[in-house]
Amino acid sequence: MTSVGEYVIDVRDGRVGQVMGAEGGYVQLRPPGGGVEWDCPPEAVTPAPVSEELRARVRVVNREGRLP
Repeated sequence: MTSVGEYVIDVRDGRVGQVMGAEGGYVQLRPPGGGVEWDCPPEAVTPAPVSEELRARVRVVNREGRLP
């Protein structure tokens, strides 16, 4: 089971996303740094490797540093 805030991979297309919640039997994911959320079936979610999680966290920090 995934937890809110965890970085995971949508195995259907390889996208990395941060778990935002669950709705209607789907896991809601958001791209690192923000963007449009998408729904993913729970069986298509796998934990992101440490390298992918670090990459995602760097994107978030970089994006926050550019905001006014």
